[in-house]
Amino acid sequence: MGVKNHKYAEVLLPLALPKSYTYLIPEKFSDLVRFGVRVEVSLKNKFYSGLIVTLHEDIQNPGYALKSIISVIDKTPIIDENHFALWKWIAAYYMCTLGEVMNAALPTGLKMSSETIIELLPEPDIDIKELSDDEYLVYEAVELRRSLNIREIKEILGRSTVFNVIQTLIDKELVNLKEELIDSYKPKKIRLIKLADQFSRDEGIHELLEKFKRSKHKTNALLTYYQLSKKNEEILKTDLMEVSGAGSSVIKELVDKDIFIESDKTISRLKTWNNKLSDLPQLSDTQRSCINEMDKFFDTGNHLLLHGVTGSGKTRIYQEFIARTISNGGQVLYLVPEIGLTTQMINRLTSVFGDEVYVFHSKLNQQERVEIWNSVHQGKSVILAARSGIFLPFRNLQLIIVDEEHDSSYKQQSPSPHYNARDIASYLGTKLNIKVILGSATPSLESYYNCLMKKYAYVKIDQRFGDVSLPEIRISDMRIKSALLPDNSKYSIALVSMIQQSLNNDEQVLLFQNRRGFAPTILCNTCGWNAKCPNCDVSLTLHKNMGELKCHYCGYRKNTIDKCPACGSIKIGHLGYGTEKIELELRNLFPDSKVKRMDLDTVRTKNDVETLMNEFEEKKIDILVGTQMITKGLDFEKIGLVGIVDIDKLMQFPDFRANERAFQLAVQVGGRAGRRKKQGLVIIQTHDPVNPLLKDILNSDFESFSTRELEERERYHYPPYVRIIEITIMHSKYDKCRAGSIELAGNLRTRLKTVLGPAVPGIGRLRGLYQFSIILKIGKYGTDLSTVRKAIDDCKKKVLNTEEFKSLKINIDVDPY
Repeated sequence: MGVKNHKYAEVLLPLALPKSYTYLIPEKFSDLVRFGVRVEVSLKNKFYSGLIVTLHEDIQNPGYALKSIISVIDKTPIIDENHFALWKWIAAYYMCTLGEVMNAALPTGLKMSSETIIELLPEPDIDIKELSDDEYLVYEAVELRRSLNIREIKEILGRSTVFNVIQTLIDKELVNLKEELIDSYKPKKIRLIKLADQFSRDEGIHELLEKFKRSKHKTNALLTYYQLSKKNEEILKTDLMEVSGAGSSVIKELVDKDIFIESDKTISRLKTWNNKLSDLPQLSDTQRSCINEMDKFFDTGNHLLLHGVTGSGKTRIYQEFIARTISNGGQVLYLVPEIGLTTQMINRLTSVFGDEVYVFHSKLNQQERVEIWNSVHQGKSVILAARSGIFLPFRNLQLIIVDEEHDSSYKQQSPSPHYNARDIASYLGTKLNIKVILGSATPSLESYYNCLMKKYAYVKIDQRFGDVSLPEIRISDMRIKSALLPDNSKYSIALVSMIQQSLNNDEQVLLFQNRRGFAPTILCNTCGWNAKCPNCDVSLTLHKNMGELKCHYCGYRKNTIDKCPACGSIKIGHLGYGTEKIELELRNLFPDSKVKRMDLDTVRTKNDVETLMNEFEEKKIDILVGTQMITKGLDFEKIGLVGIVDIDKLMQFPDFRANERAFQLAVQVGGRAGRRKKQGLVIIQTHDPVNPLLKDILNSDFESFSTRELEERERYHYPPYVRIIEITIMHSKYDKCRAGSIELAGNLRTRLKTVLGPAVPGIGRLRGLYQFSIILKIGKYGTDLSTVRKAIDDCKKKVLNTEEFKSLKINIDVDPY
């Protein structure tokens, strides 16, 4: 029997919980609660801001004691039904919980959770002189400030671990703990000063000056206000104090006497673009023809793959569709792989659309992310965003552009949900009946296959804007040694000579090596010992400039070594090449040239990227060495040569997508060369010059590459012909991890057809946990994904519900990329 005459709300929490929870709605909140508003609730003695997703007049017995909603946070919903429907689809497709989707979707500033507060207990029964130094420091600080949070105590003690000190104070009955819900978003406000109306005329000012003629500070404040208020009668309090030299007490006295009126005003933290707006550039005949063709396709469908060679002017075509959408009152989501590498793209959009453009990405602080969220909800026109932008609460989304749609950065690797923003964009195109443009010079085989199956329209631009020639590509056979270079040289004589020729011609050079650091392996030439990460089954990478050995997976680091810890030998060798080593060697080879490096070690912030881009554009850099960062966002006219130092590592990577990624990276980085008037040159170094992939790269022949690759994928049952689900089992003990994996795989084989493994993946231990992988291959047609999900859930629960395997961690990744 249900309980009558009460209202109930199902509240979703941003946690990996299998369901939402039901709460009582107090009578005082009955007019405030509605779908999509946040409410404060408690769960297991902690407070959270949850989201109301369902309202009930009556419920069945939930099986637990109902708690009441503590407070209502929002006056209006922060999401709508369409938004929540997307969350549910993501949770179902990517086999995760709704709470995990909510956690990924909402900016941190909209996710409040409780914070532990330490407060003083009255009348202590212990002499505080008996406290240790650390205990006394904390006790005295709490006594002075009434309460402290954990972060503040860590700062006071200068330590990262403080819980033992806090526990001792609790045991001695000196302090108590409580939980408080912390709202991390606070609107930015400025304090304004205005002269009271009765003094606003000239005679009023004269009256005040006469009245305060003996007070220098008040006179200065009044005269300064008079000067600053000529453009606007409300002026910043900080400006008034700074210019007049009057202190806050002087201003307060004038406010208390009702001469000045003080007020707060909420302002935006978001960057405004001061660009002088320009008209859209003239379309070329090729671009105009392409747009006409796209219009025809959009008359009958929503999805279109724009396959344009590098430098073909795809951005100008995007601008045309953006302008149309804005004029129709619609919103545009423009997705890019990495915001930090798109400085030129931002400039191109803002120069035309100005303050209609907002940029959304993870490097914004949480306050700015909330403000963009709210602006999108209110109808902001153009959002340039990385993958997380797919969650923004658009009200009238009419166009999604996914630039460089092949890029793996659109796939969320960790934490769950492991979504792909490109695929969610495709889903939204169908669900909302809106246009979706996927653009790339090297389309993903999944998107290209959808074109072959007539799911997407396909439009190709096969020539560069302005009839500039595509770069010449040469293969350099590294098996052929030159007497002019050492036997172990990483550079062919062809590459070295063309670098010199480009520098002589006042051109810039890009060199690509997809490995950062100085050397990926450090070993002892006497006993064979090599430096390994204690937490992961990988070698530590030498970063010579930092004097460190680092793990690129867990972040472990230690000082570099000059003798072997196993045998004591000083014969320490370095195997392999990273960008840091190449940078150093190029400086020795070309001492008169300015050589710089672009990787995660040298550009950690958006400002670092912009600074490097500006230096390159202003030709303060002659040779730029980089990882795959340099394949994106670089469009400079002076690049005459691009060198790919070692393409073999890309082609030999143990992944069914290795050839696809090698083709994409080679074409993309090569496309940086000669993008204006003069034809550029690309040199690719390899020990396998007869590899058929290199022939396709040499001829920029996507059709030949895709035909061969798709035939192989179909023969061996790989995407896009099947759907792959990778299940990773993790535990700190190898035997338990292996046994649990075998048990889970056995259970899955009773429910599903193609179950491969368990097997140890490429890295058998990561961040202290051993790993086993199970691969499921699911047919794309005739297979109900909900049935597959139920089978996986049932088998997973069966394993985790046993005493032996309850401590296993199981991760599910649908469509690993």
